[in-house]
Amino acid sequence: MRDTFLPFSPPLIGSEEIDEVVATLRSDWITTGPKTKKFEEKFAEYVGSPSALAVSSATDAMLVALAAMGIGPGDEVITSTNTFCSTVHVIEHLGAKPILVDVEADTLNMNPLEVEKAVTTRTRAIMPVHVYGHPCDMNEICRIADRNDIRILEDAAHALPAEWCGRMVGSIGDATAFSFYATKNLTTAEGGMLTGGRELIEKARLWSLHGMSRDAFRRYSAEGSWFYEVVLPGFKCNMTDIQASLGLHQLRKLEGFQARRREVVARYQAGLGGCGALELPTEREGARHAWHLFVVRLRKGTLGIDRAKFIEEMKKRKIGTSVHFIPIHLHPYYRDKYGYSREDFPVAMDAYERMLSLPLNPRLSDADVEDVIEAVLGIVAEHGT
Repeated sequence: MRDTFLPFSPPLIGSEEIDEVVATLRSDWITTGPKTKKFEEKFAEYVGSPSALAVSSATDAMLVALAAMGIGPGDEVITSTNTFCSTVHVIEHLGAKPILVDVEADTLNMNPLEVEKAVTTRTRAIMPVHVYGHPCDMNEICRIADRNDIRILEDAAHALPAEWCGRMVGSIGDATAFSFYATKNLTTAEGGMLTGGRELIEKARLWSLHGMSRDAFRRYSAEGSWFYEVVLPGFKCNMTDIQASLGLHQLRKLEGFQARRREVVARYQAGLGGCGALELPTEREGARHAWHLFVVRLRKGTLGIDRAKFIEEMKKRKIGTSVHFIPIHLHPYYRDKYGYSREDFPVAMDAYERMLSLPLNPRLSDADVEDVIEAVLGIVAEHGT
């Protein structure tokens, strides 16, 4: 038994990030400015995208992307029921209708066969969600979009850095939204990035800051001008230079972070692979998993306890866990508005009832990983049927 509680997903912040933030605080500019611009350029280069826009969250990245695509009332946007609520909220915020689809049994990503069946004459966009860090089948999703003249906005909140068939997520669809929340593979505490073509990104940039033709840095710096015009009823979604200071160094460290994540995953797979009570996550041929989360599923009929009791037992052993996600069609707002029932998406429901996420982050020591494995196997041994 551990002496201290093992947090599920703490950030890994070094002295370089701290020093950069302090330098920004001591400078003449702390909001959106030169460091944010540099972060955008470096990030776009890293994922192989023509352009990037730094914003305050992945939610805002998706919001301004859909706005820039002209999505609004009367339009339909197809996405997965197995996602966090923000993916669907942004569709609602713009007055469009979210169309949920079920998922694949192995990756738990949206099923392209279900996407194809959901397309109507009102479908304007598809929002693939690369859950847990495993990319969706973008070949099939792009084929559906191309044939029906539909835009693609990828929710890649979990998927930095992931690849599909040699292409990095962030360079495949029309636009891609990334999250830099505190638990993510790269963090700026809060924050996000939108990547895509230059024209779309510039439209999204207008939407991201009140619809103003000139941002604060271009108004108040030595080279700026006070004059601006409001050309759209925009939002307030900008990233600050304080956040970008974190991001610049986190991006430089990302490959090292990922190497450690893959080491932890390999240890989990070796230690838990022989446990008949667990279904471990998969990595398809052609995919490069970002391993944001390590989601296991309890096999039915193998344990005398349910998922809630399993999580409670892990907590008793001082191991933090979580569940990703409660399907969208179960939440009262969407369930009641669109008349969903629990049985509408059977694959997602089956997975939800059995899943839990184990700790996965680059701060984990080998001893921490062994503690998690020991805790899981101990619970299985104690409660196996």
